[in-house]
Amino acid sequence: MVMGLLCDEAGPPVSSEVFPGKPPAPRTGASPLDTLQGRCGVTAITCVGDRGMLKGQQGADWAQHGLHSMTAMTKPQMEQLLRTGTWHLDLFEQEWAEGLTDEGSCDGLRRHPLRAQAMRATRHAKLATLQAQVAKQHHDLTDHPRAHAQGALQQRVARAETLRMADWVKLTVAERALTLTLKEEAQTEAAQLDGCSGLQTALTPAQAPKELVHDRDKALASVAHAFRACKTVPLAVRPLFLRRAARTRAHACVVLLASQSMRSLASCWSAFDVTVAERLHALTTLGLVAVAPQNAPSSHGLPTPHDAIARFLHSADLTLPKAFPLSGVRVSTRKKLPSERMPQCIQLLH
Repeated sequence: MVMGLLCDEAGPPVSSEVFPGKPPAPRTGASPLDTLQGRCGVTAITCVGDRGMLKGQQGADWAQHGLHSMTAMTKPQMEQLLRTGTWHLDLFEQEWAEGLTDEGSCDGLRRHPLRAQAMRATRHAKLATLQAQVAKQHHDLTDHPRAHAQGALQQRVARAETLRMADWVKLTVAERALTLTLKEEAQTEAAQLDGCSGLQTALTPAQAPKELVHDRDKALASVAHAFRACKTVPLAVRPLFLRRAARTRAHACVVLLASQSMRSLASCWSAFDVTVAERLHALTTLGLVAVAPQNAPSSHGLPTPHDAIARFLHSADLTLPKAFPLSGVRVSTRKKLPSERMPQCIQLLH
């Protein structure tokens, strides 16, 4: 789960610690919220979380600390508001509408056409799968007189529940014939919220217009992507062998700086159909060539990269030097440390 922070106009958007769905426990010293308020001049903070992270109890706990919350609504929540008449389906047909709940919170409503089309295709694929299984089961019951019809019916009903289709399909067996019947009204009701989304926030429209709410919810995807990049390859923040707090913070700081570099490279290389890790791996093919002329000092030369790498470098506005001076220092080695210490120990013994 991912959570971002949205600050008010008193200060710029600030990143802080990510709390696990509830306010930080009281502790000695300055808390992250006190740091934001004192160092950055922030007077109000809105916590933006993904669906299911900020629920009713968590939102109430944040409100006790003077914080606002913003999160996506679940389908049962939207269905409850439709049943009570607080919302109407016409709101979802607009570009980006606003609605009010009984608590007075502002919600952004929208129906995504591509997402609705994908959900309809998924529902039709599930129905085709279940119909094929019912036809096969009916064929087995016909060819095998000793097959148990009621057991076959229970298996198909369990499969329909697994596919989340039990509300709008009906399975019956009569004279060893297994039949699947669609419930048209139930199917229409199940599809009425296809592609619909709502953003629930305690902020009023004057504090945060619907465009700002929509933009901050979309920005949460970049936060989630940054966390995945930091926790997994190619950065993989894993300070397992660091025992001191300062070194752990330094390791995390280096990973965050590398994450910023990856974002910058991703924007520069967006026209290429490869990932940043693949592009960096392609750059590893460049190697230094030792140049040792007879009447000139030795140096390391960098060969001219091929066309693909040259395009990568040009898009990122990077210029590599043609030559490097020889320093005589071995930067890395695969030799064991005791083998390097052995000559020194022999010298000390003599």
